[in-house]
Amino acid sequence: MGGVNPYIQQPEVAVPTTKYKITYLPMNITIEVDPEKFPYEHNGLPGSILDIALGNGIAIDHACGGVCACSTCHVYVKEGLKTINEAIEEEEDQLENAPAIKPSSRLACQCVPDGTAHVVVEIPEWNRNLVQEGH
Repeated sequence: MGGVNPYIQQPEVAVPTTKYKITYLPMNITIEVDPEKFPYEHNGLPGSILDIALGNGIAIDHACGGVCACSTCHVYVKEGLKTINEAIEEEEDQLENAPAIKPSSRLACQCVPDGTAHVVVEIPEWNRNLVQEGH
């Protein structure tokens, strides 16, 4: 499964037009994001933090396939939160099921940076999928 959930209102996103960087913690991996290459993996919204992570070999758990139907892709946006689209009600509802939510909590499948600043994301320990399945 992957893509978008047809049963919810899709968030309004400002698609980036220039390259920018996302750093994923605690791995401390920085990715230069090229908007011309969206979508990477077709999981989550095109250009979402989840889509970019998966497209660059960074595993984030996403049991629903990135369609805003669970809370397994819960991340903390440490820097650049203002450059990301606002959470829709359905995302906020799913976040209520996530452990240890903070004001910077978001679902990686739903947040799309607009590319105007560097973004730093922390993947909580329980969301790090260390096992990669072969294709």
